[in-house]
Amino acid sequence: MTLNHPIDDAEAARLAADFPALDQEVNGHRLAYLDSGATSQKPSAVLDAERDFYEHHNAAVHRGAHTLAALATERFEDARAKVAGFIGADIDEVVWTSGATEALNLIAYGISNASAGLGGEAAKRFAIGAGDVIVTTEGEHHANLIPWQELAARTGATLRVIPILDDATLDMEAAAALITPEVKLVAFTHVSNVSAVINPVSELVALARAADALVVLDACQSVPHMGVNVRELDVDFAAFSGHKMLGPTGIGVLYGRSELLNALPPFLTGGSMITTVTLEKAEYLPAPQRFEAGTQQVAQAIGLAAAIDYLDAVGLDRIHEREAELGARMYRGAAAIPGIRVLGPSEAALRSGVVALDVEGVHAHDVGQYLDDRGIAIRVGHHCAQPLHRRLGVTASTRISPYFYNTTAEIDAVIEALGEVRAYFGLAD
Repeated sequence: MTLNHPIDDAEAARLAADFPALDQEVNGHRLAYLDSGATSQKPSAVLDAERDFYEHHNAAVHRGAHTLAALATERFEDARAKVAGFIGADIDEVVWTSGATEALNLIAYGISNASAGLGGEAAKRFAIGAGDVIVTTEGEHHANLIPWQELAARTGATLRVIPILDDATLDMEAAAALITPEVKLVAFTHVSNVSAVINPVSELVALARAADALVVLDACQSVPHMGVNVRELDVDFAAFSGHKMLGPTGIGVLYGRSELLNALPPFLTGGSMITTVTLEKAEYLPAPQRFEAGTQQVAQAIGLAAAIDYLDAVGLDRIHEREAELGARMYRGAAAIPGIRVLGPSEAALRSGVVALDVEGVHAHDVGQYLDDRGIAIRVGHHCAQPLHRRLGVTASTRISPYFYNTTAEIDAVIEALGEVRAYFGLAD
């Protein structure tokens, strides 16, 4: 059944009851968990799915001939199909990884191997070297910046960075100038984990296509919060993590076009990803198994499938609408407090529900401690995005990242506490 009505506070409270970790007190206050941009809480359905696997179907997948192994393999591959359907991909275009960080490194190291001559004729399409260019942006999480820095260093390619404007949106004029025919790959985030900016994917993809460059999308902050169809976005690769979308830790997803995955040399090698091995060489399975060496994270994949069922039942359109409402409320409340600067654009259409801010004269860690004393869990620091913070003129920020299980009362509690912070530290105007 598809629900069309918006999520209100009453429904958010009912949904929160599905999450055991939310039912507790912290420092004498009812927990208000507003750090879902770092990691989301897990509903009982996900915890039960993992436990059920271990209790009834635990076995190594794609190996044993016994009944438990067959059942485990079936559930493992059913989970892959669930993820594929969730993002509009084919089942052989979904690779299991430990997280988005491994997924992005898998691409970078696969290209590095191709550039070293591995992978045969099919892999030559990925080879890069001196004179070639990789493009990323100033607003990236380190996981979508450092792999490309390292790839450029290994291959002799040049790394170009699309700058951001004062409101943290991308400088698209600069992007058009930087994405030239020498560019082989363009990597960017869909939604910033700091500024909340929703990047113009279609415009960036068009620029990359004109240069005949590959497109890599960091979808960590979009897939859990809005409908994402990789086919419609026309990206070549995309990465996201299970733990940010109600799923377990230790499971991530790499999406790649089938023809690209089958041409890309593998990153990790070992058992389960081969067809034939001699003492001199090995031949590899087709994608996605060619990238899944060793013992797989079966319970985590099954847990992620249960998380997708939960998200589908709530409805991603409703989730996105609810988060936009909470984020706008948080933005308005924080921006109205003297001495607080909210990072990112003011236009709601350009933002996700995340709100990161700087409190004048008070370090983000102190702000976080003040909120934590009131049972409010938020994130402080540079959020693995030091260049972005440096561009915006701050060393760290306080980030509030709601999810659909949060209420307006929790947002208001944060706003109230933020209004007290500067006075508490003797900085009231």
